[in-house]
Formats: sequence, C-alpha cells, structure tokens
Amino acid sequence: MPKQPGAAARTPVTDRSSIRPGNLGLILRRLRDDGPRSRTALAADTGLPKATISSLVTELADLGLVREGDPQRGEGAVGRPRLAVELDGRGVCGIGVEINADYVAAIALDLRGRTVFERRAAADVPALGAAGTLDVVGRLTAEAITQTRSAGIRPLGMTIAAPGGADPATGSITTAVNLGWRDVPVVAPLRERFGADVPLPPIAIRNDAHVATVAEYVAVAGAGVRDLLYVTGEMGVGGGVYNGGQPYHGARGRACEFGHMPINPEPVACPCGRVGCWETMVGLGAFLDHATDSGDIVRDPLTDRERRLAELHRRAESGDERTLGALREIAAGLGRGVALLVDAFDPELVVLGGYFTQFADYLLEPVQRAIDERILNPSTGRCEVRPSTHRYTSTVRGGAQFALEPVFQDPVGTIGRSPAL
Repeated sequence: MPKQPGAAARTPVTDRSSIRPGNLGLILRRLRDDGPRSRTALAADTGLPKATISSLVTELADLGLVREGDPQRGEGAVGRPRLAVELDGRGVCGIGVEINADYVAAIALDLRGRTVFERRAAADVPALGAAGTLDVVGRLTAEAITQTRSAGIRPLGMTIAAPGGADPATGSITTAVNLGWRDVPVVAPLRERFGADVPLPPIAIRNDAHVATVAEYVAVAGAGVRDLLYVTGEMGVGGGVYNGGQPYHGARGRACEFGHMPINPEPVACPCGRVGCWETMVGLGAFLDHATDSGDIVRDPLTDRERRLAELHRRAESGDERTLGALREIAAGLGRGVALLVDAFDPELVVLGGYFTQFADYLLEPVQRAIDERILNPSTGRCEVRPSTHRYTSTVRGGAQFALEPVFQDPVGTIGRSPAL
C-alpha cells in the first residue's frame, strides 16, 4: 500500500538503492508540509549537505516540481536574503473521485494543492446501483482528464474514494452498507468504460474517510500538528487518525470505523446489521429524522446536499425549535463519542467534517465542553476541536492528494511512468 502524506520519515534515506529518489521525495515533503524553504534551511531540516540539497533541487526544478520563490532572511541573519525554494508542479495533477450516497464528485489538484478541475453531480446512488453510479463516475472522470490534458496538465494518478471497505488489490468496494453494495468491482469496470485506446493514469481505490484525513492532515501539518483525529458526518460516520505524522489504518486497512461503536443507549437498527451504533445517534440520517418529516424537501437526494442543509441551518437561525432540538441531540451524542475517541487516541487536534462542519456554530462548543469534562486526564493539556478546513470536499481532495503520493516517494520514476499527454 502506498504511504500517505506524513508517512515517510523526515530524515535522509540511507538505503543505496533508494537514496536519491527518497531524498528527492523528502525535499518535496518538507516543502509541502512546511512551505517555502531556503536551501540552507532544507539542509538543516534534513541533515543533508548543502551541495547535495542544491543538486536535488536542480533535479526537481528540471522536472517542473519546484521553483525559486521569494527571498527569505532567517531570524537574526545578516547578509543578503536567501532565495526560497517552493513547490511548483503546475504541469501535473492528481484526480480524486468521491462516491457518496447522494452525489458523485471529482477534483484535480496540482502538486501545490491548487484546484485545476472540480465537478459535483447530485445522484441517488443507492437507486442508481453500481452500474449507473459508475456511468456518472466515468463521465466526471472523462471530463477531468480531458480538461486537464487540454490545459497541458498531466494526471499522474486517480483515487476512487469509497464509502466503506475498499480492497486496493482487487479494485473493489467490499462493503458499503449505506449504499447496499458488497464486493462491487470498481476499477476494472471504470477502465472498460474508456477502452484500451484511452491512456489512463494509475487508479486506486481507498476508504473515503481515510483519504479525507489526508487532506485534513496536510492542511494543518505546516502548523506542526502531528497527532490528529478526524471525524466526519455523512449518512454514516467515519474518520481517520494520524499518529506522530503517520496514518493509522490497522492491520487490514479497516481501522477507524468510528460510526459503528455501540454507544447509542437506544437499540436503533444500523444498516450494518447491528443495533446502537454511534451513527444511529449522530449520522446525517439521524439528524434528518430528528429535524424533518419524511416529505420534507431537505430529504430529496437529487437536490444538492449543501443547499438542503443550508435550509436547515436557516431554520435553526430563525429559531425553529424542532431544528434546534435536533442539533442539541446531535451535539450531545457527538460529544459523547468524540470524548471516547480522544481518550483512545490522545490527539492534539480533533477535526469535525461533513455536515458537522456546516453546523459548527451549534456543535463545536458543546463537543469541546464534553471533551474537557469527560476525558480521563484533562491536566495533561487541552485537545482542541476545529471544523474541517475543506468542509464537504475533504474526501475528494484527499483522494487527489493520495493520487499524487507516488511523486513524494519517487519523483523521477513517477513522472517517467505516467501516460503522456
């Protein structure tokens, strides 16, 4: 399994067979996580000789992956400011595709994280079934590839973010309980839709919450955060963990299925087949059940989710007691579960994503209070709760960033292996 952002050591590579690729990738990671750096600062950061740094930077610049930035003067330094080195990568991109219960989204990001393509299509995915959904995925993917290549940008990889279990070896979604899918091939049927004559970049499939955590980690890594807990509210509830700058996925890649912790005191049936799962308390379905009746327009899966939830937020702001009561229920259940996770993983930061972000003004304070009151060792330091940096795009952005990960492991080899424009 390819390593995700933050997974590589932040020290020079010493294995002779991978010394240069590894150290090229090390420089790219430092520039991504910490921003523009002078060659002198990169040498100090990595422990590599300055002459080696200069050689590596020149090679990365020749690949179009870095460029000279603005002059920098270190604190207390004298003499001329040093030119900074910064990520470039305008000529390459990664594509992320998200399959959700009520939409399919695609985005392409260049190496600096700039958006070069973005589309989202409302879709009733459970009703469409796998074949119909992959037709939508194929259309968005074709549009992404066509638009980026016509702009002279080369897609280096694509990640399909699956709402549930994913098997990278077979390119299949193993379980997606909220879609009613089990053992559904995705990668091979998607390639078949393009045909043998259309060059496609490598395609991977990963759990949606895991890749969303990539995007959230990259967003805060520059501030020195290395221990992060991400919890997202969709139709289900999922998340991910970074521990010491490295992602935690478990022995079989199925870790962090937070939504199925059995903490609901009410025996509410969950789509997974069990009762009392956390997502039956705080998932989007639970919120809609508390806040609306079955015929309410905000339940229409063919209407954009943000627009539907914006209407519920408007109702809360106008003082609608049913909506406000639903938010109090969600806040109580969310605080209870997040406090347990904080005790389990001891993060320095908790990020709330998905619809939790859209209602952050109603949820953050009670969740923070629950953590402060419930955790076992509050004297060791406060764990802060923040809303997602990317709101509903964390998963699709994380997919695109995961697709670019091979560049940070072996820049020369990845550029050489990718299909030509």
